[in-house]
Amino acid sequence: MYALRDVPGKGKGLVAIEDIPKGTRVLLEQPVITTPERQRDDEWLKTHISQQVDSLSEHQRQSFLSMHNLYPYQNVAEQSLGIIRTNSLPIEADGIGAGIFLKACLINHSCDNNAQKNWNQSIKRHTVHALRDIPKGEEITIYYLGLDSSRAIRQKKLQDKFGFLCSCRLCSLPTEQSQDNDKRLERINRLDDLIGLDGMQMIFSLRTLRYVDERVHLYNEQGPGNSGLPRAYLDAAQIAIANGDLARGHVFAERAVEGWRTALGSDSKETIEYGSLAQNPAKLQLYGHSMKWKTSSDEVPQGLDPNDFEDWLWRREEPRKLDQLGQLTDLRNYKIFPGFAALPNSNSVDLEFYGKVDGTYKPLHYWCFLGEIVDSITLHHLELELMDVDDKKIPLHFNTDGRGSELEPAKIQRGHTVAVLYAQRHVFMYGDPGIRHENPQMLKIFPVSLKKLLELNDQVQQFSTKVDGTRTCHGCSKKAESLNRCGKCSLFWYCDNGCQRIGWNERGHKADCKLLKDPDLRGLFVLKWD
Repeated sequence: MYALRDVPGKGKGLVAIEDIPKGTRVLLEQPVITTPERQRDDEWLKTHISQQVDSLSEHQRQSFLSMHNLYPYQNVAEQSLGIIRTNSLPIEADGIGAGIFLKACLINHSCDNNAQKNWNQSIKRHTVHALRDIPKGEEITIYYLGLDSSRAIRQKKLQDKFGFLCSCRLCSLPTEQSQDNDKRLERINRLDDLIGLDGMQMIFSLRTLRYVDERVHLYNEQGPGNSGLPRAYLDAAQIAIANGDLARGHVFAERAVEGWRTALGSDSKETIEYGSLAQNPAKLQLYGHSMKWKTSSDEVPQGLDPNDFEDWLWRREEPRKLDQLGQLTDLRNYKIFPGFAALPNSNSVDLEFYGKVDGTYKPLHYWCFLGEIVDSITLHHLELELMDVDDKKIPLHFNTDGRGSELEPAKIQRGHTVAVLYAQRHVFMYGDPGIRHENPQMLKIFPVSLKKLLELNDQVQQFSTKVDGTRTCHGCSKKAESLNRCGKCSLFWYCDNGCQRIGWNERGHKADCKLLKDPDLRGLFVLKWD
C-alpha cells in the first residue's frame, strides 16, 4: 500500500504505491517505546527510555536511532531522548503520554494533510486513515499541529517545534488566496469560541445551530475530508436533540459517525459511541430539556433535492431585509424574534447580525426580542424581569436618560409583553446577564401576554398570508383569490359581510382587532416601527 521513499525537501516519507481509497486504514501499529503522561526529570527519562531501547530487536533499534533528531547529544541516552522529543506521537491510555511508532513516526507533515493519525484506545493501537482518495505516487501526510491557524502562525510553530517550514499546497498559495484562507480559519476558530461561549445555555439556541452551519460550510470550503467536520456535526446533533428534534439529530449524528468512521475507523471509540446515538438519538442525556422543535426519528423528509434538504436540516430561514418593509413577518421566526440565548453579545461584533457599511458596522436585518413581564423593580432605575420565548427569565435594565420613567406606568404590568428592537445580551458587573436598554425608541410594551401574542400571530399567518395567489377567509376558512380586507386592522380577510360577522362574533376577531388597531402592534408584523 505504501513504501518508505525519498521525498524532495523532506528526506524520507511514506508514499502510496497503489491508489488508496478514502477511509482506508493505512496503518495499525503498536508503540515500541513509550513515555509517561506526567513529566519526569531528564535523568529519569533517559534511564526509562534506555531500558526500552535495549530491549528492541537490532532492526527496531537501528530504525529508531535513524529517526530525525532536533536536539544535540553526546551519548545514546541523550540521542534517544532527543529522538522521542522530536518524533513521538500522543497516546491517551493508562498514564502513557506519548510513544514511538516505527512507521507512523516517519509520516511527514502537511497543513493540507490527506491522512488522519489517532490513538485508538478501543484496540490500543495507533491508526492512520486516508481522509480522501490518495492516488498512487502521492505522499501520505498528517497534520502535526493542534488547532488550525494562519499560515504565519503555523510556520512559526513548525519551525520552533520541528525545525522546518511547510511548503504544502496551503502554505504555497498566492498572497491573496493565502489571506483568504487565513480569514476562513480565523472565522472557524471564532465560531468555535462562540459555540462554547455560554456553555449549556447556548445549546438551546437556533443561533448556535447557525454558527455550526457556517462552520461546516467553511470546513467544506477548506477541502474534502476535513477532520473538524465530525465534531461540528455532533454539535449540531446535540443542539437538535436537546430541543426534541430527533429527525435532525439522527441525520446529524449519522454524518458525524460517517466522518469518524472515515478518519478513525469503525472500531474507534467515537464511531461506536455515536453510532449508538445515531440509532437512538433520544438516549442523549440532553433530550427533553426543550421540546420546541419536537420531531420523531422517522420524520426525515424524503424526495427533497439536496439544497432543499440542507435548508430543512439546518432550519434555515431567510430574515426580512431592511428593504423589505411591509411584508408580513412570523413572530415565531426565531431568527427574527430570537430568545435571549440567541441574541448577539454587546461586547463583540457578531457577523451574523452586523455587516460593515461605509466602514461602520450596521444591522444586516431586523431582529426583535419578545418577553413577558413577570416582575418589576424600581430603585435607581427601572428593572423588568421578563420571560422570553424559551421560557427563560431575563432581567432588562433601563439605562435611558429617564431610567425608565419615560414609560407610562399603566403599561408596566405583569402579563404585558415587551418588544426590544436590536436587543443584545449584556454581562453586568453584578447580577445575571440580561438586556441593557438605552434607546427609548427601540422598545414597545403591548397589553397582551406573550402566549396570546403568539396565538394572534398564528391567526395572522393563517388568515393574512397569501399562498399560491390565494388567502383564507377567517369566517368560513375557504380559500379564494379575491377576498375583502377588515377595514379596521387590515390583516384579516373575508368572503363577505356574513363571514366577517362570524369572524367577529364567533372566532375571536372582535378582541384581536382591538389589539391590532394599535399601530405599534400591527407594525410588529411588518417590522415598521415609528
